[in-house]
Amino acid sequence: MSKDAPRTLIDDLLAEQRTLTAVERFAQKHERHELPAQAQYYRDLIPLNKPQAGEQYAFAVNLDTCTGCKACVSACHSMNGLDEDESWRSLGLLLGGSRREPWQQTVTSACHHCEDPACANGCPVLAYEKDEATGIVRHLDDQCIGCQYCVLKCPYDVPKYSEKRGIVRKCDMCQGRLAAGEAPACVQACPNEAIRIEVVKSGASSDERMLPGTFESSYTRPTTTYRSSAALPTNARPGDSGDLRLEHAHWPLIAMLAFTQAAVGTYAAAVALPQLAIPATVLLHVGLAVSVLHLGRPLGAWRFFLGLRKSWMSREILAFSVLAGAGVAFTGAAYFGWEIARLLGIATVVFGAIAVACSAMIYVDTRRPWWSAAATFGKFFGSTIVLGLHAAAIAAASPIVLAVAVAAHWLLVGWETRRNRHSLEDEEHPTHRSARIASLLMRGVCELRVSAVLLSAACAAVAFTTATGWPSIIAAVLAFVAVIAERTVFFTAACAPRMPGIPARSGH
Repeated sequence: MSKDAPRTLIDDLLAEQRTLTAVERFAQKHERHELPAQAQYYRDLIPLNKPQAGEQYAFAVNLDTCTGCKACVSACHSMNGLDEDESWRSLGLLLGGSRREPWQQTVTSACHHCEDPACANGCPVLAYEKDEATGIVRHLDDQCIGCQYCVLKCPYDVPKYSEKRGIVRKCDMCQGRLAAGEAPACVQACPNEAIRIEVVKSGASSDERMLPGTFESSYTRPTTTYRSSAALPTNARPGDSGDLRLEHAHWPLIAMLAFTQAAVGTYAAAVALPQLAIPATVLLHVGLAVSVLHLGRPLGAWRFFLGLRKSWMSREILAFSVLAGAGVAFTGAAYFGWEIARLLGIATVVFGAIAVACSAMIYVDTRRPWWSAAATFGKFFGSTIVLGLHAAAIAAASPIVLAVAVAAHWLLVGWETRRNRHSLEDEEHPTHRSARIASLLMRGVCELRVSAVLLSAACAAVAFTTATGWPSIIAAVLAFVAVIAERTVFFTAACAPRMPGIPARSGH
């Protein structure tokens, strides 16, 4: 434009725009209705200031105004582009009161962005990070290998496994929107302003449970707060507290645990019977190969070492990797009859015991009562001993060793039966619900296990009357079937902690 050209109104407006302050520009946008339509409603529901050192963002829920309309669930699903069967925010129910004055309360929940997140502590490839500036716990999709250990670790059922993508995903508090001064989808959508974002001080979370039926807060220190002007009834309980439901069986893990524990037991027998070294190595590698089927992205499993400092799964992978190398060395030495074979065999058994212990700790570390240290270590090492004795009975062709193997299996079954009976009789016992699931919903599987052990005992009796080795082989197969049955109950009856009143997901 030439200097002599007449100045137009557009030129004047553009010049004025360049001199306006931020406040004046915001006022003009407001007058021209250029701000989001809902801004007038949600701006008071997010903090004016960002978290300072020692602070973080957190959800705050007003139970008095939550009506259970699920607008927050729909908004989260839509604005985050989730799959049809995927949800990062859920709605649960608390029940209480009396028959004359019944009481119920809907509960909306998402990720609690814990101060000490169990999901991040369990991940073998560090696919989680807790943002230092905001405290938001983010899942790194491109880092995830789909092992789903975070699903087992989280006591609030937050991480969701996507079969389609082979990874886990979860709520990130709409971090991008918060950074731009806009409220998360759930906060914007709630018609009653029941959800807001607050800045809380680190370490402010209470050790008490957030709500009746939730996990002990001391485990992960969740930051979400639930408030109500009225005290909750003393008998408030989750709406689904009486439901009995099966958890996911995790078939690759069932097979992996059975094969690897059979391998370690067989390695122990191979110290005295070197011909068992090859079968033990085959069992071990079958178990390790099957375990890969549980990963959504198995090609990324090589990064397991990233989580060695915190994750028992990383430690288990390392332990079995060392065991595999030691087992191959022992097998080679035993095959060629080298004198060092026995020493390598003992080392292999030691590494095997460490690997089985790491497998047990993966489940103990979830703090589910059904997977207590006593129960899990007893079952895992009990199976290792029983299957190792059966392998020894086959190699030695000894009816006496077979009888010892069957007797050991009966002791293991009897010990577990006694524990379950005690849980069934005591309604306040932490594993009462799991014991009921095992006895009612998994009754057929439990009966299969007992039948298999009974038949193996019959094989032991036949072994004393025949010179052939087939009774020992059949008994070993039956013992393995019994272990598979026990592992199935081990997973499916392990009641997963959740937010109150939220139904279990099918599948993963």
